[in-house]
Formats: sequence, structure tokens, C-alpha cells
Amino acid sequence: ILLCGFTGGGAAIPQPHSNPASEVPSSAEMEPDRPIGYGAFGVVWSVTDPRDGRKVALKKMPNVFQNLVSCKRVFRELRMLCFFKHDNVLSALDILQPPQIDCFEEIYVITELMQSDLHKVIVSPQPLTTDHIKVFLYQILRGLKYLHSAGILHRDIKPGNLLVNSNCLLKICDFGLARVEEPDPSRHMTQEVVTQYYRAPEVLMGSRHYGPAIDIWSVGCIFAELLGRRILFQAQSPIQQLDLITDLLGTPPLSAMASACEGARAHILRGPHKPPSLSVLYMLSDGATHEAVHLLCRMLVFDPSKRISGSDALSHPYLDEGRLRYHTCMCQCCYSVPSGRVYTRDFEPAAERLFSHSYEESMHSVWQGKEFIHRFITEHQQGKRVPLCINPQSAAFKTFIR
Repeated sequence: ILLCGFTGGGAAIPQPHSNPASEVPSSAEMEPDRPIGYGAFGVVWSVTDPRDGRKVALKKMPNVFQNLVSCKRVFRELRMLCFFKHDNVLSALDILQPPQIDCFEEIYVITELMQSDLHKVIVSPQPLTTDHIKVFLYQILRGLKYLHSAGILHRDIKPGNLLVNSNCLLKICDFGLARVEEPDPSRHMTQEVVTQYYRAPEVLMGSRHYGPAIDIWSVGCIFAELLGRRILFQAQSPIQQLDLITDLLGTPPLSAMASACEGARAHILRGPHKPPSLSVLYMLSDGATHEAVHLLCRMLVFDPSKRISGSDALSHPYLDEGRLRYHTCMCQCCYSVPSGRVYTRDFEPAAERLFSHSYEESMHSVWQGKEFIHRFITEHQQGKRVPLCINPQSAAFKTFIR
């Protein structure tokens, strides 16, 4: 077991609780710890929680304290994972006990273990019905509405960051590039965001300020990918990416390029005028009905100010069946009683409050960032279950660290 629990005196608790239903552990409980994913900012393993024998995901965040930017990014992601309370957004179940601050170099976060991600589903030979697509799209937009209502931009929505289970439950994950929405348009934001295939045109054109609409564009690309089982805009470079977008949407008007950098605007204007060719979207698959294409066209709008919002997209009639299926047999907010199904009053709840990042303004050094994060984890664990830490005697430990 990669994890072990500690009592107040520091004694190891080497074994999980016994299975009350049987003295023989199931095959899932006997499954060894193993890596399940690697990202730009860490590695994720499937591990066993020794307190209850439950399989969970353990994310390792290495090299946290290399510089101040890294400190702020990791602390932001950590606080977000602890802030989230939504069925379609991955959140932290626990954070491992940190060592003394002088030895504190890595962070380990426990989240729910999901079986796969949407990218693996799309490229698999498994059939995707219209019902599958509607319930997936509904959950993506439901989770995104929650994030945006908390003032959070994900900035890397793509199929690989949408975790799914065999019952089609979906959760948005990977908040390494997420940040709080910037209300001041004069404040510049980085353009090094979003995987290229899902990058909105305003980011491709060098806009120094953007908002929630960049996530909606990404969802539109994923929607088309679910319908056609192939990437909609698969280019070799950002310039070619922009060309593929204008091939489909046509040459944008000058008003849609108001925030673009001069070079990108000149590139568009130098080329021949292109008429829109949105009718090709009907050829994505048999599931590309008039309703589906109508919603897709509302998402794939060049001008971000005219792109549909997450809340409005959820109100589109195409998603009515996805909403019904999700709340009839998949959600945690509705429940069944002998007399029938009791439905929640709010099918797509917003966040109860905005996510605050004011703490970043008072973080001026790496050591200060380390103190902030160490204190946050320690306070987060107070009053919780027996804290967990890495078990260095585990056979999986050396592989995990490597």
C-alpha cells in the first residue's frame, strides 16, 4: 500500500479496515497501486486508502517551490480543489500530511478515482449514441456553469481533462491552468493556455484579455468531436489552426477582431475573403441533427461577445433529453422514494460564492509561498480523519517517486 495513516503519536497503521461483507478481499482491493496518468504538472496514481480500503486517485505535485509563479499556481489549484462542491467537477477528498517545512518539497492530493476520460472514449471503437453525447455535453456545461459562476476560467478544457465512469458520469479535472476571471480589460492575461486544437480564436489572435467564452469554444470543439469521432480543427501550428477556423466560419468582420494583435489581424486580412461553410457540420455524423448543429454553431462563434454562455447553452432544447437522463438515474441531487422520483429545485446550481485569490497579492517570495501552503494543508486537516502520508516501505514507493 502506497499510503499509510498516522495516529497522533506517529505510529503507522499498515492495513486498511477489513471488508465487513467478506473475509476475502475482492480483486479490486487486491489490485496493486499503479500509475493512471501523467500531466504537465504531476503524476496521478491509483492507490488504496488504508483507512477504508477504498480505491482513490493520488496526484503528486512535484517541484512546487522552484519559483514564485509555480508556488502561486499550485496554491491556486490546491485551494480550488478544496473549494469545489459539485458533482461534475473533481475536488479534493484529502491532502497528505506534509513533512516539516524545511523538508516540504512536494504535495500529494487525493481525489475520487474515475475509470477513464473522454479522449479514450472518443478514440475507442465503442459506439457513441446520441444519448451518450447529450448526457456528456450536459454534464460538461453543468460543471462549467458552476466554475464560471465562481469566477473561475478553466483554460484547458479538452477530452483528456474530462474524466468519465462506465455509468457515463463525467467530472471536469486538471486545474493547473485555471485562474480567476479578470474583470479589468486593461490587465493582460497569458496566451499560453488551452491545448491548441481547442483554443479559441481570440487567444490564437493574441488577445490580451479574455473571459469564460474561451471555455465555451473548447466545449464546442469537443461537441463536434463527439459527433464526428475526430478532432474538428487539427492543425500543425497556431496559424494553421486559425486558417482552419476561418475555413469553417468564414472571414470574420473587423468588429470580431477588435482585441486581436496587429499581426494576426493582418494575416486574416491578407488572405482571400472566405464565406462560411457551416453546412459541413451536418456531415459530421447521423447525430448532427438540426438541433445539434444549431447549438454547435452558437458555441463556435468567432466573436467571443456573441458566443453563447454556459447557462444559455444549458437551456437549449438539444440538451433536454440529457438533463432528463442525468437527473433520472445518475445525479446525487435527486433521489427516489416509493412514490416516485424527487427532483432538486435547481438542476444546474451555481457556486454559492466567488472563489477568492486575494491571498496571492501577499505572496512575495518562494519561502512565503511554502509557509502559506504548509499552513493551508495543516489547517485543512484539522478535525478530519486520521491523516495520511506516503509509506516509504511500500514496494510501489520507489516507482512512484521515480
